[in-house]
Amino acid sequence: MPCVADWLNNPFSIVQGIFAQNVPNSDWEKKVTDYFKEKLKENNATNWVPSLNDVPVHYLKPNSLVKFRCMVQDMFDPEFYMGVYETVDPNTNTRVLHFGKYRDVAECGPQQEIDLNSSQTVTSERQTFYCVPVPGESAWVKEISFLTGASQARVSPSTSYTPSRHKRSYEEDEDMDLHPSKQKEQHIGNYPSSGSNIHGCVEPKRLETEASAGHHLISPNCSPPLDLNFPLPGEKGPACLVKVYESWENFKVNDVLEVYGILSVDPVLSIMNNEESLALDPMECMDTAEEQRVHSPPASLVPRIHVILAQKLQHINPLLPACLNEEESKTFVSNFMSELSPVRAELLGFLTHALLGDSLAAEYLILHLISTVYARRDVLPLGKFTVNLSGCPRNSIFTEHIYRIIQQLVPASYRLQMTIENMNQSRFIPHKDYTANRLVSGVLQLASNTSLVVDETQLEQGQLDTTGVHNVTALGNLITWQKVDYDFNYHQMEFPCNINVLITSEGRSLLPSDCQVHLQPQIIPPNMEEYINSLLTAVLPSVLNKFRIYLSLLRLLDYSISDEVTKAVEEDFVEMRKNDPESITADDLHRTLLVARFLSLSAGQTTLSRERWLRAKQLEGLRKARLQQQKCVNGNEL
Repeated sequence: MPCVADWLNNPFSIVQGIFAQNVPNSDWEKKVTDYFKEKLKENNATNWVPSLNDVPVHYLKPNSLVKFRCMVQDMFDPEFYMGVYETVDPNTNTRVLHFGKYRDVAECGPQQEIDLNSSQTVTSERQTFYCVPVPGESAWVKEISFLTGASQARVSPSTSYTPSRHKRSYEEDEDMDLHPSKQKEQHIGNYPSSGSNIHGCVEPKRLETEASAGHHLISPNCSPPLDLNFPLPGEKGPACLVKVYESWENFKVNDVLEVYGILSVDPVLSIMNNEESLALDPMECMDTAEEQRVHSPPASLVPRIHVILAQKLQHINPLLPACLNEEESKTFVSNFMSELSPVRAELLGFLTHALLGDSLAAEYLILHLISTVYARRDVLPLGKFTVNLSGCPRNSIFTEHIYRIIQQLVPASYRLQMTIENMNQSRFIPHKDYTANRLVSGVLQLASNTSLVVDETQLEQGQLDTTGVHNVTALGNLITWQKVDYDFNYHQMEFPCNINVLITSEGRSLLPSDCQVHLQPQIIPPNMEEYINSLLTAVLPSVLNKFRIYLSLLRLLDYSISDEVTKAVEEDFVEMRKNDPESITADDLHRTLLVARFLSLSAGQTTLSRERWLRAKQLEGLRKARLQQQKCVNGNEL
């Protein structure tokens, strides 16, 4: 029976065994998938698989089983490949069947040739996703995921692919590998024509030897650096070409996936692609050359993963079970819900201190952090709860430290500084580059449930140019409709999203919001940085983890309102309108119902009770009274 080392370190041996036993039957592919699916169900087996999120590519063995937590940034056109092909030995006329699935290059022995006219050849189709690490993923998510996997997955530099530079960061890899021509320079003189023919037959040992040297030689004729197309500035980590063989229609752009597959960093890919690029007439095929460069980057920089199993993730919080529907997960949820009340009380106290003693703002921040779009009615996203926290100190570090707190609580976040310069120069909206045939990312290409903190306290007087106006409009559409209109030059395409937006501002925000809460600090610390640092230091890691579970879990719970409570709410609203017809509107009812929904969920209740409805009305009354008070003080509305 195959041992762990076989299916982890040499999955091709497993695939080859199943293929040999089942050919010419067509169900060998399903048996391969079922085999690995069962293996990964064993005790903590998923933690044995090295992750590209945690381990640099040069520390991973080529053709080993790896996993990758990622967002689909773009989808390339489907590609055809030889699923099954036959080789023939010209001397002995011996014929052998091979599988082409999970490979970039068809393999054959030194004395073999591929019979392209064989009746045994099966042409198949696969889809390529361009995947990047989840944008804005929090450091604690990376750390916990790494520690969970590192305790069981033992990773060391491969014996067959041993770079001479150890412990080199991704940034240094990018600096060395961004130019495909660097690899071309070293191979062009010593790559024997007999090692690779028109069928892509390559001697593995030669490739392994050349791979170890492939990071050192530099070409004087460097091509432009390859843009890895991360949506957010400053992002690190690998981008991957993920080859999907089954059910790719179930995935779409911006989905967050965890994929398990075979790692391919075959240097021959860079060689072949560079040879094709050099053969192109630059006057006639500039578009083709650019597309080739983007779609087939050096494997050392953008490795390939040939997917055996892929799943869409409900969330990326490593403290929660991946799927909450399984029996073990239900036990976890039940146990946590039993201690929800003290966790909520501690979180409220923690956020009250972070918001300088303002417990009302802390209540609304909790509701905001557990809000999510749970349905869409026509074009209206139901469940979005954008909060405008006004009254924030202008041009201070207050918003920066509030964002630090949020980073510690949610799995993915980004702070958008709303300066004139950023609005005019940043690329918010993804757009299609038809020359390279790819989707160029923008700041608003984010995964579902990302927390976006818009810092409006940075806004100074100035002139927005055309780009700035488009960016502000896109931000407003994101908040109002929870969608981003991607630019395809000749038309716009709507991409629905589910982004939690918190706006910090001095006065009322220029952007739309669902709820404005005016900050009323009860304490003014002399040193804000020391105050926030001491707050973060004081909270125990175990308590911080409970906060993280609390906020992620409550987003995933179902919620309903009984007919009885619905009728009582309607009667209450009619009564409120009678008493104050001018100030109570349909929008007020909708907002109060939202507050009641998230207030109930924050207490672990999945249905609305009379008590929670009254508490929601009370909170809304306090919030409005505060805004009215501020309006009277300043003489205009904030």
